[in-house]
Amino acid sequence: MKKILITLILFSSVLSKALADEGMWLPLLLGQQVYNDMVKKGLKLSKEQLYSVNKASLKDAVVIFGNGCTGELVSAEGLIFTNHHCGYSQIAAASTVEHNYLRDGFYAKNKGEEIPSQGLSVRFLLRIDDVTKEVMDSLQGLSGAERLAAQNRVLSTINARMSDPSKSIETLVSSLFKGNQFLAFVYQRYTDIRLVGAPPESVGKYGGDTDNWEWPRHTGDFSVFRVYGNNGQPASYAANNTPLKPKYFLPVSIKGVKEGDFAMIYGYPGSTNRYETSLGVKLATDINNPTLVKLRDVRLKYMLEEMKKDPAIKLQLAGDYASIANYWKFYDGETKQLIKYDVYGQKRKSEETFIKWAANKPEYKNLFTDLESAYNAWRPYALHRVYINEGILGSPLLAFAASLQQLEAAMVKPGTSQADIKKALDAANSSRKSFLAAHNRTSDQNIVAAVLQMYYNDVPKEQQPIGLYNAIKNEYGALDKASTYQKYAEAIFSQTMLLDNNKWDAFMRNPDATVLQQDLAFNLSSAYLKNWQSKYLPYYQQFVARNNEAGRLYLKGIMEQDPKKIMYPDATFTMRVSYGKVDDYKPRDAVSYDYVTTMKGVLEKYKPGDYEFDLPARYLELARKKDYGQYIDKRTNDLVVGFITSNDITGGNSGSPVMNGNGELIGLAFDGNYEALSHKIAFDKDLNRTINVDIRYVLWCIDKLGGASNLIKELNIKR
Repeated sequence: MKKILITLILFSSVLSKALADEGMWLPLLLGQQVYNDMVKKGLKLSKEQLYSVNKASLKDAVVIFGNGCTGELVSAEGLIFTNHHCGYSQIAAASTVEHNYLRDGFYAKNKGEEIPSQGLSVRFLLRIDDVTKEVMDSLQGLSGAERLAAQNRVLSTINARMSDPSKSIETLVSSLFKGNQFLAFVYQRYTDIRLVGAPPESVGKYGGDTDNWEWPRHTGDFSVFRVYGNNGQPASYAANNTPLKPKYFLPVSIKGVKEGDFAMIYGYPGSTNRYETSLGVKLATDINNPTLVKLRDVRLKYMLEEMKKDPAIKLQLAGDYASIANYWKFYDGETKQLIKYDVYGQKRKSEETFIKWAANKPEYKNLFTDLESAYNAWRPYALHRVYINEGILGSPLLAFAASLQQLEAAMVKPGTSQADIKKALDAANSSRKSFLAAHNRTSDQNIVAAVLQMYYNDVPKEQQPIGLYNAIKNEYGALDKASTYQKYAEAIFSQTMLLDNNKWDAFMRNPDATVLQQDLAFNLSSAYLKNWQSKYLPYYQQFVARNNEAGRLYLKGIMEQDPKKIMYPDATFTMRVSYGKVDDYKPRDAVSYDYVTTMKGVLEKYKPGDYEFDLPARYLELARKKDYGQYIDKRTNDLVVGFITSNDITGGNSGSPVMNGNGELIGLAFDGNYEALSHKIAFDKDLNRTINVDIRYVLWCIDKLGGASNLIKELNIKR
């Protein structure tokens, strides 16, 4: 135990020695040298203004928005800014064909016009507590799967003890440094969140998938919400709830940015794996990433075909399509960058040094031998796992059918009470309603046909469900022809009771496990899932346990090998701060990118009627007249749309506030650049850039384009 405590002390000293721009720092553990470096580069705030439990600080203005984004409070009346893509599903849900806010934009001109966002919540961070000693004391002498099980139990106990459901206080203990440190993050959740404003999708997603992860960028990626409560406390939606008066909100600067300016980003980066081994990199580039990209490509193709045909279908599929597309391009770019910069080779070189150092140390000397054995045992089944998650469960119908396994289990298990069966039936019925509301039959049927053929061609034959493809061949035709799978998919979608209200209602009135099991969609989904779960899932679970244990020991050993090594914890969707500067870059020979984009570039990309580069008539009128008002940039004599900084961010930081040295909001982070998409695994100090929408463009869209001067008046604007 003493050894572990020494290690944690080393963590703190190591954290204090690292410099920008790499690093997603825990605001609680900012060392003096890191803080001094931030001040040197332009920070004007005290450490207590950055993070404090007892006084209002920046942490109180930054929230977890929904389940995977960041937002920031910008007014004394609970106004929240975040990205357009973070609010996308709520904007789509509020839209109808008659009132298409996704297409036309929306701004509430008073609080009575704000639209409740069902299912949306924000979480405020109250404090961070170090619970490492309590966790480590409970894990002494344990390793592998036994250690992981014990760790899960103690984290669950701490989470429950430090939470208070009556006050909507939730605690989540995060494992840092691959299980070598544990911090408890205590949040308060607010659930009455209302849509206040959003630009038209043609502005909020300008450039679409073509420009995604690219610079130069001209996307107005923002949306506006408001958090409500009852006497300042969390409460379910009620018409008489009042806007929250936050502990702290961010002032907004329209002074503009220039190259070299200090930039600080607060937010909730989702996940990185920068201490991944070479073996993990190779598995990602050889199998996991290319397979995921291939399967998502098929899903996107068939969804987009239908979305282009009908505005109602576009609204129906918009949220899912955006989510799938975002990381389709990301993983494609990540693979290319990892290979281009030989990240595998770089990591392998470091590991060889570690192996030599560990040769006479019993705790570490066999680490990589054991790890290689774990990867060799798992590698033959890795592709199959991606096909299950991204292929079979990539079909909304088959995914819903898979969820009915719980209903099947309740119906066939001896001794199950009628009350429990009814509960399972009610849950299935409710789930079906949600599924049908978001389901597009044509695109899904095409996806199923394509994926079944891809699975047959790519997954080793000995791993496929016994007899399934022979049965398909016997009834529908040759297995090397697309028409065979198209006919089979047509039969599934036309005959399943999951898409037939009359058949489903009859089943609900007289539930019968045999009827469920014989349903074509359920039967097909079960064939894949049960084959996977019974034969290959155990291999994956064994691999995860072995890999996690090796990762923990490797990181522990690295710090013993070099106590002065600069390190910081991987992102875990917990509050972090990164700092850097406004900075241009040169991605390749003879190419140089400026640090800002302007309205001039928006108009250069404009294509009338195009799916990704069209613009509203009112927008074009204002832009061509250069009606920019107080938001014009004096250096360019134009409206700045976006800018880039050298900050270290990742998914989850979407919507994060970009602040200047005074803690004033200058933009919203929304993307990374394609040349550095290896950033989850390897940070590139030369090419990594964060893409931000300039706050002046946001305010111009709200004020000039949207006519919502009422919202501008709420802000504390610094000129």
